[in-house]
Amino acid sequence: MATITHNAPAYGSATELNATQSLAALIGRVLIVLLYIPSGWGKLVGFSGTVGYIASKGVPLPEVCAAIAVAAELGLGLLILVGWQTRWAALGLAIFTAVITPIFHNYWAAPEAMVMMQKLNFWKNLSIVGGLLMVFASGAGAYSVDGRSTRR
Repeated sequence: MATITHNAPAYGSATELNATQSLAALIGRVLIVLLYIPSGWGKLVGFSGTVGYIASKGVPLPEVCAAIAVAAELGLGLLILVGWQTRWAALGLAIFTAVITPIFHNYWAAPEAMVMMQKLNFWKNLSIVGGLLMVFASGAGAYSVDGRSTRR
């Protein structure tokens, strides 16, 4: 039986990623948080509307849930954007998205006219969870606060 060992840095560390990969990681981080940061900001400035919408879905403690949504979308989104604690922020946002998706995009219980839209949003969100898990697995790249701290 062969044993594979290596002393290379973990995939995604600033020393292993080349410039093209780090640029792709930066662009990927920017694109994925384009969904979350404006949404979190909108929830913050329209907090009462957010609470009302969450309550309309039958979610308990809608004020607390709205605050969690703002913290996750805006807070974790900004962390991913600048690339600080990126892996943990991406994992947190992936968990948040996985939890809220069946609540807010429950296509199986939607009126017939809305089934297709809700189904598309449901599967889109699960795809985004996959992208966030890739960020969790690979890190932020060199063009990030995390990348700067590993280069010193």
